[in-house]
Amino acid sequence: MRSFVLFFMVAGLFLSGCSHEDKEVRTKNKFTDDWKFTLVDSLDSNGYHQAGFDDSNWRQLNLPHDWSIEGTFDENNPSGVGGGALPGGLGWYRKTFSIPECQSNKMFFIEFDGVYMNSEVWINGHYLGKRPNGYISFRYDLTPYLLFGEEENVIAVKVDNSVQPNSRWYSGSGIYRNVWLTSVNPLHLDQWGTFVTTPEVTEDAALVHIEHSIRNDYARDTTFQLLVDIISTDGQKISTVRAADVRIAAGETKVVDLSTEVSQPELWTLENPALYTAVSKIETDGSLIDRYETDFGIRFFHFDHEKGFFLNDQPTKILGVCMHHDLGALGAAVNRRAIERQLEIMKEMGANAFVLHIILLLLNFWNYVTKWDLSL
Repeated sequence: MRSFVLFFMVAGLFLSGCSHEDKEVRTKNKFTDDWKFTLVDSLDSNGYHQAGFDDSNWRQLNLPHDWSIEGTFDENNPSGVGGGALPGGLGWYRKTFSIPECQSNKMFFIEFDGVYMNSEVWINGHYLGKRPNGYISFRYDLTPYLLFGEEENVIAVKVDNSVQPNSRWYSGSGIYRNVWLTSVNPLHLDQWGTFVTTPEVTEDAALVHIEHSIRNDYARDTTFQLLVDIISTDGQKISTVRAADVRIAAGETKVVDLSTEVSQPELWTLENPALYTAVSKIETDGSLIDRYETDFGIRFFHFDHEKGFFLNDQPTKILGVCMHHDLGALGAAVNRRAIERQLEIMKEMGANAFVLHIILLLLNFWNYVTKWDLSL
């Protein structure tokens, strides 16, 4: 009897989970657990990109990962002392995963926050592309090649950091930032599809302008409604603006602008990084199709050639340092607590800005001073 009840509990969880996921208009999940990894000596793929390749003898690990920091320090390594005196090389990563049949109507994208360097990606043996160098995020559309239900998918990533030296600082090697699996409906806000500005700001009111890039990957033209709620710093909805009956052609990306006013705005400052949230929603026939949140601050600034920088009409000294992206003895693989510690040290010494060689660390700093959650 106990086994019978347990079976239906597990089955119920599976079915409800599938139903819940199916109702989610947009998901963005970390895709970092249970990867397989190996270092190789040859540029020949040896079939590593094929779905049926046997990777059972490869090392299992979680991302982010930097294989160089695991090597032996040697001034004779091709990277040289300037590159950390650590080895580069050629590495392969593979991951096997499944997607429920109930999500076969979705589009799926894989997003890499950073891979060093010269990465190439395959899904189920299909080549997705190459990203030269290694200091930029990128994504690929998996949708045309995915299998759903009980069939498994295999993603393979080749990382080539074998040509040394290629940097004048320690770069690390491998998938050194987080990876994400994002799903959306075919009608959706495009990647980084919102852009919020506050072109007019006073103590009494602020004009908030939201530019939306909306993509229609359905095979048909459609009409949608776009709604934006502005959420205050204390979580209250203070404004709603909408665009009704917007026509978009099949395969088109359309830009839709909306503006609204915020009364008595709480200004973003270094001491009080107050954030508002724009919640953008796409609806068709009363049904929610996509939902996306964008945090933003309301502030204004200017430079005076004699008196310097002013933030919200207050003279502000920009006190900065320059940092590289690695985490010392921990290597290049992102580590949230290590970055927090660096930022705590920077704040203790009075810094409020710094110049970086990698824009992702700049975002991490912005996360700290504004309390954004970039989910490191």
